[in-house]
Amino acid sequence: MDIIFINELRATTLIGIYPREQAMPQTVEISLQIGTSTASAGASDDIGDTIDYARVVDRLRGELAARHFNLLERLAEYVATLLLEDFGATWVRVSIAKLGMMRGVARVGVVIERGAAA
Repeated sequence: MDIIFINELRATTLIGIYPREQAMPQTVEISLQIGTSTASAGASDDIGDTIDYARVVDRLRGELAARHFNLLERLAEYVATLLLEDFGATWVRVSIAKLGMMRGVARVGVVIERGAAA
């Protein structure tokens, strides 16, 4: 399996359980490892034969800007499902972090791995 990666993508979404978090969008940092075969694209040199990371970034920014999530865990599941179902990934590792949420802590977050249904 090959891996397409996107590191430290910044996106804005409503995330959190506290009233102030539900009222004001926050920036989250997302890193992705997307498992897929890149052999066809390597042979053809055609973006249509692989997962287009620019489309992934645009889609995630649009989707997250329009949604609210209570928990990072739910947001991570949403991102994983989108990559598996809409982009045809066979496996994903999704890392999502809130930035500067706690004094003296740069990031808090979650990392999940999911595979496509067999």
